[in-house]
Amino acid sequence: MLYSIDTGSTIDWIPHADEYERWKDRLTAAEYDAIVEELASRIEGTEVQTSSWIPGADWSGTVFNPIYETACLENPVHAAQFFGLILWGVFRQRDDYWAFGRYKKGDIPIAGLTYFRVNPQL
Repeated sequence: MLYSIDTGSTIDWIPHADEYERWKDRLTAAEYDAIVEELASRIEGTEVQTSSWIPGADWSGTVFNPIYETACLENPVHAAQFFGLILWGVFRQRDDYWAFGRYKKGDIPIAGLTYFRVNPQL
């Protein structure tokens, strides 16, 4: 589950839902499911994940490539946004709680969201 530290509640929505649905509709169910499965496996057993560091710089030959080529018509900005929205959804569907924020590495802002496991007192 995604948890908002600011509001003290879970999040049950996906931002930019119209764009998310448009991009998702361009993928086959098998492509989308493979992406979700890969993300879930990379998250399992971890405490912290940063969205922009998960897929790596070159998506060629990976389950993430259809995000760029098919769903987002080779637009790298849209591909990064859609990847982030899929990941958001994966965290939202988990049984454990994850919060998130924007952080820096040194003085340099990290491009994506950083997610971290929490144990909220609900």
